[in-house]
Amino acid sequence: MDHDAARDHGLFGPGTVTWRIMGEPVLMIGGFRALLLQALHPHSMWGTAQNSALMDSEAAWARLGRTIEFVSVRTWGSSQEVERVGRRVRRLHSRLSGIDQRTGEVFPVDDPENLLWVHLGEVDSYLDVARRAGVGLTPADCDRFVDEQRRSAEVVGLDPADVPGSVEEMADYYRAMRPHLYACHEAKEGLRRLLNPPVPMPYAAALKPIAPPLAALVVTTLPRWARRMYGLPGLPTSDLAATTVLRALHRTTRLVPASLRYPPEARRAREQTEALSRAA
Repeated sequence: MDHDAARDHGLFGPGTVTWRIMGEPVLMIGGFRALLLQALHPHSMWGTAQNSALMDSEAAWARLGRTIEFVSVRTWGSSQEVERVGRRVRRLHSRLSGIDQRTGEVFPVDDPENLLWVHLGEVDSYLDVARRAGVGLTPADCDRFVDEQRRSAEVVGLDPADVPGSVEEMADYYRAMRPHLYACHEAKEGLRRLLNPPVPMPYAAALKPIAPPLAALVVTTLPRWARRMYGLPGLPTSDLAATTVLRALHRTTRLVPASLRYPPEARRAREQTEALSRAA
């Protein structure tokens, strides 16, 4: 990223909840949770599966890398960088369409309903994991995070005024959407591959052993209704176990020095946030 314009913080900046939490390593679990949640909207899943080599391991890993890069630029990039990646994503989505496997209907991938579902899948997942891991968020912080993320929604082409801006509004949205959701074949196949991912060389030896327990944790962080849609138990005990593991994982990562724990962009953001706090 170009950091010449030191005062251009892009969408967020020092003092935002987004900058405070997004660099925490435990939020990686939230990113994978979002993928499973997003897959429960059939158009979202079919739009992805029909326009990408989703079942090709190398292509899938490359796509994951591009997604991580997009989230990183959107969170910490300058206004110019955010606009550049947003323009690229909007242009790509505008050219894509999917076919509803039930009706044969052709639908645009950048349909606002689909974009909103994908956006809130991210927001809900990052926030849920951060809260349960003990990152340290008050109810007001949670509402601020949801509200701040409306800026992210605009990057992909949504009108921020049409996007939930609080935890309660987001919960209302999910209640309204649940009758329209289910785990299609492609979603269940995605879950299976998450539990046993085809890891490309030379990373296979290091990643293969940790992939199943990591994926199991991701699955148990899903809402109970989402787990049931995948044909899995939706037990309260699973929620408690996931929260316990998330807290332990977060505490463990806190033992790692900040210079190693955070990527460079997140580290700079934390330093600027701390400088702002000292000056206040």
